[in-house]
Amino acid sequence: MTLKDLLAAKNGRTITVSASASVAEAIRVMHDNKVGAVLIPDAGGCPVGIFTERDVVRVYAEGDDLAVVRVEERMTCSVVVGKPEDTVDEVMALMTERRFRHLPVLDKGKLIGLVSIGDVVKAKLDEAAREAQTLREYIHS
Repeated sequence: MTLKDLLAAKNGRTITVSASASVAEAIRVMHDNKVGAVLIPDAGGCPVGIFTERDVVRVYAEGDDLAVVRVEERMTCSVVVGKPEDTVDEVMALMTERRFRHLPVLDKGKLIGLVSIGDVVKAKLDEAAREAQTLREYIHS
């Protein structure tokens, strides 16, 4: 399965916030949309950063005022991105190796979605269930 397939099955939209938004605003957007990360796009829609639950914890632990600190000051700027043709196995290995849980997917420089480790694990579980069903059907035939 590729990221293109995963995104097609997911039918979700990618949640973004402005780099000038406060951390408190970003937290509200994440909460309202039940997501663990938001992307920070440039004027062309390409992600220049990502702000995640881990970033929230870091800002809070440092004692900063969440209503004052801007997302651009605390977002992760070195965003790793995926391509539609990347496989779920490749992405799982990358996320595990690099220790992150959200991957923006770009097609020809344009953002087409965001996948989480949860999406990847669900895809792998679905694949395993399909394989098990196929084997059961084979054994019974």
